[in-house]
Amino acid sequence: QVQLVESGGGLVEPGGSLRLSCAASGFTFSSVTMRWFRQAPGKEREWVAGISGTGVTANYADSVKGRFSISRVNAENTVYLRMNNLKPEDKDVYCCCAWGPGGCDYWGQWTQVTASS
Repeated sequence: QVQLVESGGGLVEPGGSLRLSCAASGFTFSSVTMRWFRQAPGKEREWVAGISGTGVTANYADSVKGRFSISRVNAENTVYLRMNNLKPEDKDVYCCCAWGPGGCDYWGQWTQVTASS
């Protein structure tokens, strides 16, 4: 059974940092590209970052480039999203997914991130 279990969301002041974790099980993690998405109420889902199975290649949305960093530890079946210099507009629910040829094959649960004073 495939599972993606997220942790690390919460509330920080603008300029603060959070790290999201997504622990995977039930599939060959190191073979799968992982992606993070976010979504605000009433808005379309937005891709945030992606990382190849080996971890060599990482890509970011322009809105987070230079502030967010995606990484993975295949030995721990975990992908991370480090979010620095959080802004109020980063307030969204965030989710990881296991990316396949047709899109996200599996999703984690959505976790709330808020940057507010």
